[in-house]
This record gives sequence, structure tokens and C-alpha cells, in this order.
Amino acid sequence: MTCQDVQTALLAFQRGQVSPEQEATIRRHLAGCAACARAADAERLLTERLESTLPQYPASLGLKRRLAGNWPTAKASGPTRRQRWWPWLASAGATALVLLFAVPTVYQSVHNGRPGTANMVQEAANDYVRLLASQQPLEIASGGLHQVKPWFAGRLDFAPVVGFEGDSEFPLKGGAIGYYLDRRAAVFVYGRRLHTIALFVFRADGLPWPTRGLEPLGPIRAYGAKSRGFNVILWRFGELGYALVSDVDGKELITLGAKIAGST
Repeated sequence: MTCQDVQTALLAFQRGQVSPEQEATIRRHLAGCAACARAADAERLLTERLESTLPQYPASLGLKRRLAGNWPTAKASGPTRRQRWWPWLASAGATALVLLFAVPTVYQSVHNGRPGTANMVQEAANDYVRLLASQQPLEIASGGLHQVKPWFAGRLDFAPVVGFEGDSEFPLKGGAIGYYLDRRAAVFVYGRRLHTIALFVFRADGLPWPTRGLEPLGPIRAYGAKSRGFNVILWRFGELGYALVSDVDGKELITLGAKIAGST
């Protein structure tokens, strides 16, 4: 694998979403490449910082009952009962301590594994922060959409459908390969004065797209929200999903979103 291949796969590698063969290859590369090792450390620190700022959720009553239902119930009694059950009780006690501290984290992991609309919005904001913090946010500088779109060929298992080439208000800066939740994404980067605007394009299947609170966005309807101070617009077109995110004013982001949606 090249340095670009490794750095593109770092987030999936750290999430445990690569095959054992890819994991071994990446580990060997990181052991011998100081630049990629630094990039891996930066990605890990950024992930830890993001996770430390995410809200924590208490375990639901239903989850607690399901966990409790999996614990065996003692039925026998007798003079050797303590001896017979002591190893299990010791293990159960340790398990209880783990659950006491880990259940909120486990619940959050399950919740994120089946993300709702709030999680989709939050993921877009997190991926935007990762883009800004990346040492190489643009893997291809814009020479126009006719150069940026073909660059994704062979790097993704789908063809991103984006027709807006940028204009004087929102110039196209370039593109990169990113991730959105559990899938790879094409990232188109636009500008607005000194602001960076990221458009993530990814496969839409399997995600809980919002059906309420949708507003017109050009010819389609989209969902808008804020997360961590960033404006996010989500919409689906055919088999593809779109997440537009930036710190620009919400009205300006809607203007760009309408241009993008109108060109697809």
C-alpha cells in the first residue's frame, strides 16, 4: 500500500473496519513510515477529542432488563452451594463492575451503530472537523469539476453524482476520499470567502433518513440542523446520500445546497 492508500484507510483501520489482511499491511506500513505514523497519531488524537465531547446516554430500561435476563438464576441450595457458586459469583461480580461503568458506553456504541437523524448530523460535523484538521485536506486540487469527478474513479465503489462546478460565490477547491459512518465517501470541497464547505457523497442504503422536518432545497427536500456549531444539510437522491456541512451562515449553505441539488 502507498502512503496515500494508508492515510485514506486510517479511520477505517482505527475503527476496526478493515480486513485482517489490510490490517496487517497497514500495521507493517506504519511501523516503517514515520509520516504515516504521525498521521495515524493525529487521527487517533482527533477521534479521542471528538469522542470526549460527544454526549453520553444512560442505558435504557429495556437494555438493562435484557442484560439482567441473560444472568443465570440460582435454583439449588445445600451445604455445598457456596463452594459450587463462588467461582461464578466472583466472575459475576467483576462483570457487574464492568457493566456499571461500561453500559453507557455500550449503549452509545449500539446507538451509534444504528444511527438516528441526530447521529447522522453529528457524524457530518465530526467528519468536517477531521477534514479541517487533516494534513492534506485536498487529495486533488480543483482544475474544474471535469478533473475532480474522474479522479474518484477506481477509488470508490460508486460514481458520485455532482453537477455543480462552483462559481464566484462558491468556488470548487478540490476533492478527497473520506468516510461517513461505516462507508467511504467522496468529499467535494467548496469555498465561501475564508470558509470551507464540505460535501460528502456516499451510498444511502441502510441509513435512517429523516422523513419529517424536511424543507425545500431546489428540486428536492432536505433536512437541516446544527451540530457543534456547524450547519448541516442532509438529503438523498436515488441511491446516493449527501451531507453538506460548514460554519458558514445557514442561509448561505442553503443557497449552495440548492445549486448542488439542482445540478444532480
